[in-house]
Amino acid sequence: MTQTDPQDLANRYIAQWVVPDAAERRAAIEQLWADDGTHILQPPVEIREIAAGLGFDRTTLQAQGFDAIETRVARSHEQFVKKEGFTFRSRGDAVRLHDLVKFSWETVATGTGEVVGGGLEILVLDEGGRIKADYMFPGA
Repeated sequence: MTQTDPQDLANRYIAQWVVPDAAERRAAIEQLWADDGTHILQPPVEIREIAAGLGFDRTTLQAQGFDAIETRVARSHEQFVKKEGFTFRSRGDAVRLHDLVKFSWETVATGTGEVVGGGLEILVLDEGGRIKADYMFPGA
């Protein structure tokens, strides 16, 4: 297991979501993620309640592999950064325990600097220090 610095990893992880250039974004993803890495998102409560009301027994969303993760990150960038004018930043609280890294992040309005949201991230790393699984909890 590599000695990946947890705060450096958290900062690089957050940076992938705000990179405007598609080629740079893809390069960041390939540096951060294992080939078969999986991003697992727990949607906000209101979305989980709607899904459960429609009979869905699984209310998590997943993207696996470079292409799917790139699509997920690009769509998030388009919606939240480009259209809505937000950026993201780590809260500077990253910690590592064996192959797990946990940190919190904030959604920030770029015009005012106001924190409008955030969440918790738990990353599972492979032996090379790349992300094998990412558990995202927006609103946490």
